[in-house]
Amino acid sequence: MTQPRLIEPDAVYLITRRAVRRHHLFAPDPRMNRIFLYTLAVAAKRAGVRVHAAVLMSTHEHLVVSDPDGRLPELLHYLHRHVALATKVLRRWEGSVWDHEPTSVVELRTPNAVVEKIAYAIANPVAACLVPRAKDWPGVTTRPHELGRATWRIERPTEYFGRDDDKWPPFIELHLEVPRAARQLEVTDDAFRELVAHEVAALESTARARAREAGGTFLGADRCAKLSPFRRATSREPIRDTNPTFAVGRGNHVAWRECAERVRAFRTAYRRAREGWRRGRRDVPFPVGTWLMREEHAALISAA
Repeated sequence: MTQPRLIEPDAVYLITRRAVRRHHLFAPDPRMNRIFLYTLAVAAKRAGVRVHAAVLMSTHEHLVVSDPDGRLPELLHYLHRHVALATKVLRRWEGSVWDHEPTSVVELRTPNAVVEKIAYAIANPVAACLVPRAKDWPGVTTRPHELGRATWRIERPTEYFGRDDDKWPPFIELHLEVPRAARQLEVTDDAFRELVAHEVAALESTARARAREAGGTFLGADRCAKLSPFRRATSREPIRDTNPTFAVGRGNHVAWRECAERVRAFRTAYRRAREGWRRGRRDVPFPVGTWLMREEHAALISAA
């Protein structure tokens, strides 16, 4: 059984999920890009989630979002279900679209962690040796200068989304917001964008240096756009690597210890409550941050 997930209002997250067996099912093309952005915009509006950065690689997604009302699981369920169904239609694909591993959800507990993970998502195509500069990625991506500025108006895709179904509007807008980390760092929106841009540039430089040392080259935007969705990525990747619960930014050891203790306390309280529930006690309170037991079983939640 997976560990219980702590979901609280106003949290910021880095979300990652992979395609089944690392197939290039999300290979960048206008139709795939539109399916992902349209579904993300509808899902974010339904769940009241604010999107800061979105990057769709050929084999996986990266999102950085804020969750004002503590409804992240609603976003994930709706987004991944409908992206999968639309992808199956677009690619004429039978079977699963997403990998069987749970979605990686990393809570970003400090402003520096928010800056680092937004940059990490943006620079991912460079780190994967696909393009030498993040801005060259032909798929869904976010550029530092778009934070708080870009509003994408996305037309309803012709694949899967019914024109006669009211839940699929003909057009929808997705605004990329500046996260509250800018206020916490006491910087302007422009200064926050510069922090992200600086971090992206550092990641790009490191990735290019590693490629040179290995004697490798970048695939290039044109070849990326021609990737077959029926082929699998061949690069080496750790299997069942550690899936972190939170991030605090580089070198912040004090915050890391505090966050680790917070997660341990939540999981301990959750396990105790669940054991009482399994014994038939329906008055046992689960800790604040419990989602599934509250939503599906109307379990009581502790007042503090």
